[in-house]
Amino acid sequence: MKNKCLHLIFSQLFLCFSIFAQQYNAEITINELKSSIGYLASDSLKGRKPGTGEITLAANYIQAQFKQSGLKMLKNNGLQNFDIVTGVSLGKENKYFFNGQYGEVGKDFSPLAFSKNAFLFTKIVFLGYGISVNKDSLKWDDYKGMNVSGKWVLILRGHPELNNADSRFNEFADQRDKALLASDKGAAGVIFVTPVEISKTDELAALNYDKSPSVAGIPVINITRKMANLLLAYDSTQTLEKLETAINKTKKPNSFQIPEKLLVKTDIKVNKQLTQNVYAMLEGSDPILKNEYIVVGAHYDHLGMGGSGSGSRMPDTVAAHNGADDNASGVAGLIELAQKLSAEKTKLKRSVIFVAFSAEEMGLLGSKYFVKNLPVKTNQVKAMVNLDMIGRLQLTDPYILISGTGTSVESEGILNELKKSTVIPLKYSPEGYGASDHASFYGANIPVFFLTTGAHEDYHTPFDDADHINYEGEKQVLDFTYTLLSNLINRSKALTFKESGPKSNEGYRGDLKVTLGIMPDFASQDDKGLRADIVRKDGPAFKAGMLKGDIIVAIDGKSVKNIYEYMSRLKQLQKGQLISVDVMREGKKIVLLVQL
Repeated sequence: MKNKCLHLIFSQLFLCFSIFAQQYNAEITINELKSSIGYLASDSLKGRKPGTGEITLAANYIQAQFKQSGLKMLKNNGLQNFDIVTGVSLGKENKYFFNGQYGEVGKDFSPLAFSKNAFLFTKIVFLGYGISVNKDSLKWDDYKGMNVSGKWVLILRGHPELNNADSRFNEFADQRDKALLASDKGAAGVIFVTPVEISKTDELAALNYDKSPSVAGIPVINITRKMANLLLAYDSTQTLEKLETAINKTKKPNSFQIPEKLLVKTDIKVNKQLTQNVYAMLEGSDPILKNEYIVVGAHYDHLGMGGSGSGSRMPDTVAAHNGADDNASGVAGLIELAQKLSAEKTKLKRSVIFVAFSAEEMGLLGSKYFVKNLPVKTNQVKAMVNLDMIGRLQLTDPYILISGTGTSVESEGILNELKKSTVIPLKYSPEGYGASDHASFYGANIPVFFLTTGAHEDYHTPFDDADHINYEGEKQVLDFTYTLLSNLINRSKALTFKESGPKSNEGYRGDLKVTLGIMPDFASQDDKGLRADIVRKDGPAFKAGMLKGDIIVAIDGKSVKNIYEYMSRLKQLQKGQLISVDVMREGKKIVLLVQL
């Protein structure tokens, strides 16, 4: 086995060095696009998942291409390292003990991925679905009359109308929301159990990392119905199945105290891996303007081998998700542009930073890290051009969608002039925020241009392969991108930033009826509050005096430690409501009154 692994490594290295050694053409060429995409989207790289050896090979390839293009490699030889959480696993200290019987972790019980590591020995309260709501015409309170302070709460997953896809209960079924509500009510721990209506097989839910390192403030576990029935055994007439049926049929809560104590110790291990952005610079020739920078970026990570929780649209299929269009196409374009611009470096006024981002698919983590750790001052970056999925230009209705056209005063005027240089129709979207790496730059008040040829049926499936790329079309897209970059690099005056459209995805869950008008820091991982990356002018938070950089620690007196708690608090609010928002600003707590 060892020799086989070594042979595989040497084969990969030989392939890499063979590709690296090829002489490049300074022009944008189809052959070079095929070479780069063919390698990055090959089965051997197994979908370029962050934290794997295969994505390291991809990073090395990009690094070598940048060097060969004559770019100046930035700090650490062009590799900007940062940690990512790749998942969670069970620790060795998980314990479950009730009435003289031990439970087996992974079979009878399991902590949830967002559980706090803790030891808890206390009584239990059965709380039905663990919902408490008095909103519009929906009134339901499993907590009414129940003292849950310092106790375990036993809660059914889901809600009492699971057979109704349009149920008003849908927005209150989230397990993190239920755990937060339990904590707010004083509960010391949460026990989730899966009702029959969700799963007829009495098995534990999979231990899936939900791409957030935010941890609940209390232990949260999942147990089987068999174990739940042992908790209920003090009353021989009661079973979980009977309780579920009665609650669903009567549409009335049925909560009660269980006069027994449960001992649980939770132990979740957070798995971290190192990954890296790859970045390099081309210095401008103008003695003044060379101190201004245009960033050109594309993410090079993808979904690995797919599977549950990966983001695959075929989560039941474990296979290499090669991501030829998403986003080997963008990275290949980045390399081609680096080569072409490098050959003309004496004619470039501004400097250009080329960066291939990792961990975009995990929530823009690479670009977030890059923006917070720029190799230059933020105000020196005058524009960012993002290439993501530029390889599937349609034959019947071809177009380049350019987002961020409203993020500078000059953007649309520039594009209207430059579109004469291409036969491909341009479609504009003014908003600066979006589900790709340009959003991180927009959050730092940098004008952005996001170029894409759009999604397709192979998106986030194992079928996004190199032989599906429209290489002639991608070359046309890159020829236009080069024209755009030449304008941004050489224009006499820098772009004038302006806000355009929503600056937040705080409405990404359709159940939100209100907004504070901020762009949260989704990459924050310290559970000390939620930082406002941007406060939209004339939004509710802005009018109340919130500033960029304020850290929200409470809404209406209820704690906000992370993005999940923030979203959960917003769900409970109504338009027109006056709320208090506690923020930390330069080490001092300030209470703002926000009119929604």
